[in-house]
Amino acid sequence: MYNILMTLILVVSVLIIIAVMMQPSKTNDAMSSLTGGADDLFAKQKPRGFEAFMQKVTVVLGIVFFVAALALAWYSSK
Repeated sequence: MYNILMTLILVVSVLIIIAVMMQPSKTNDAMSSLTGGADDLFAKQKPRGFEAFMQKVTVVLGIVFFVAALALAWYSSK
């Protein structure tokens, strides 16, 4: 059981890294970090299509990772 959980954590961690790297960039330039991004304050839009899908995949993988880590900690304590 320990080996299965450890393998699951390793696979999910690699998938999380890939999912985060595939998400599109939110900032357009370095100037927005200096100005505080005030021009984008009212330009918030809901993510659609691929961006929304990648956000959901990242959340699900994060939950799976967290649950697997808790299960591994519980199993290791016995």
